[in-house]
Amino acid sequence: MPRTLLLVVLSFALLLELGLTGGAFFAREFTLHQFGVTQTPDTAFLGYIVGWLLLFVSLVCGLALWQVKQKTPGYATLCYLLGFWWIGIGIGIYLAFGKPDNLLLDSLKGLLIVVLTNRTRASRG
Repeated sequence: MPRTLLLVVLSFALLLELGLTGGAFFAREFTLHQFGVTQTPDTAFLGYIVGWLLLFVSLVCGLALWQVKQKTPGYATLCYLLGFWWIGIGIGIYLAFGKPDNLLLDSLKGLLIVVLTNRTRASRG
């Protein structure tokens, strides 16, 4: 059961990251506007860089999802990396910018991944 829930959370996270990645590349002005940023040449450049970062995180999430699905022994490393990454992002954005929605979405997603990875590992042995 924990493995199934981990697969669901990773799938949700991957879809969310791919959506943000697509927005950063193909609807940059709309995406920046959602975060309260007006598009200038500098913010457009930053949005492009963030798009590549989001693509990298999406690829890592996809790889973690595939490893959990295939029951690859090293899946936990990527899952913990992603989980702590999102916990840190959620807390950091909340502390720096006071946005509780990021704290809830990112940190909760990260915490679920960490806990479910731990439970999946415990149930196997």
